[in-house]
Amino acid sequence: MRVVDRRSDPPGRGTVNRERFIRRFKDEIKRAVDDQIGERKIADIGKGGKVSIPGRGLAEPYLHHDHKTGSRDFVLPGNKEYLPGDAIKRPPGGAGQGGADGEEPGRGEGTDNFAFVLSKDEFLQLFFDDLELPNLERTKFGDVVQEKKHRAGYTKDGTPGNLSAVATVKMSIARRIALRGTLGEQIEELEQALIEASPEERAALEQEIARLKARRENLPFLEDIDRRYRARVTQPAPATRAAMLCLMDVSGSMDERKKDLAKRFFALLYLFLERKYGAVDIVFIRHTETAQEVDEEAFFHDPQSGGTLVLPALELAHRVITKRYANGEWNVYIAQASDGDCGLDDGKQSVAYVQSALLPLVRYFAYIDIPSATGWFNRPSDLWQSYEALEGETFAKHQVRDRRDIWPVLRKLFARREAAA
Repeated sequence: MRVVDRRSDPPGRGTVNRERFIRRFKDEIKRAVDDQIGERKIADIGKGGKVSIPGRGLAEPYLHHDHKTGSRDFVLPGNKEYLPGDAIKRPPGGAGQGGADGEEPGRGEGTDNFAFVLSKDEFLQLFFDDLELPNLERTKFGDVVQEKKHRAGYTKDGTPGNLSAVATVKMSIARRIALRGTLGEQIEELEQALIEASPEERAALEQEIARLKARRENLPFLEDIDRRYRARVTQPAPATRAAMLCLMDVSGSMDERKKDLAKRFFALLYLFLERKYGAVDIVFIRHTETAQEVDEEAFFHDPQSGGTLVLPALELAHRVITKRYANGEWNVYIAQASDGDCGLDDGKQSVAYVQSALLPLVRYFAYIDIPSATGWFNRPSDLWQSYEALEGETFAKHQVRDRRDIWPVLRKLFARREAAA
C-alpha cells in the first residue's frame, strides 16, 4: 500500500520542498559543486547549472502489505542450484557486485545518478558555504554604460509574476465606485421619466430600472480591465568594469595539483570581482622561459616544458594593461600563481619591474605560492623571497598548500581592505 498525499500544494510549497531537499543532501551536492569547479570555465562557475548526485537514498519510504508475518524463506525464479533450506556460500571477494560506470566487471559500487539544476544563488551559496565575503572596494569608477531595468509604473499587460495585487485591488474599487455612480444617475433619470410616462411606457421603464439596479448590486469584484502589472523599462546606467589578469607558471614543476589549486583561487577571485563590478574581463598569461596570452583551455590544460622566467610574463601583463585597460575606466587586478621557482637575477628584476611598472597601474596584485605536496618547505621559494620587498597596500602574497587554504588565503589577501573615501 502506497500512501499518496493528493492535497493541492499551497503557494511556495515547491520552493520549501527544494530548500529542504538541498539541506538534506547538502554534503553530496557540495561535493558535486566542488567537482564541477575543475571542469567549468572560470567565467561560468557562478552561473549555476546542472549537477548530478548519487541516486542512492533518494527514494521516499512507503507502506506495503506483508502476506506472511515474521521471517520467511523463498527461492528466486530461475534458480537451478538451490532448494529451500540450502545454505549459500559467501562469494569470493569482489564477486557478485554490480560495477559502476567506468569500472571493471565485478568491481566498484553500482549507483544511479540523480541530476537537477541549481540556480545561480544556490550554486554560489554552496560554493561559499556560509562564508563571509571579503571587503573588495573600488577606488575608481569608470564612465562605462550598461543596460539596467528600472521600475516604470504599471501596465495592463504582463506576466503573472509581475502582477501587483495592491494596484489591481485599487483599480477594482475605483471601477465599482465609478460604475455605481453612473448607474445611480441613470436610475434617477429613469425614475423622473417614470412619473410623467404614459401607461404604455411605464412597463418598459420599470423593467429598465430593475435591470440597472440589479447590475449595480452585482458588480463583479474583479475584471480583466482591473489587472495591473509592474512595468520595467531598460535604461542606460553607469557601471564599473574590472580586468583580471591571471599569471601562472606552466613549466614542468607545476603539476596538475598545483594547477588545480591555482584555478580554484582564480575562480574564487573572479566571483568576488563579478559581484562588485558591472563587467569583468579575464586575461590568461602563462609563462615558462617565455610568456604567452592564451585562452583558458590552453592556460590550464596545455602541458609545457622548459625553465622558468617570471619577468617576461610581467612585461606581457604590462603591455596588455597599457593597450586595453589604461584609459581610466578599468579597475585592474593581477593574480599570479607559481611554485616560486625562478633564478636570482630574474627574481630581482621581477620585483623591480612590479614596483615601478605594474603597481602604479593596478588596483591590487595578489601572489600565491604553491609549494610541493611532500611536506613543508625547509626554506621559502626564490620568488617568495624576492617578493618580500613588495609588501604594501596594493600587493600581498600567501602560500596555498591544499584546497582548505584557498578561502583563508583570500580573506587574508583582501579582508584588510577598507572602503575608499
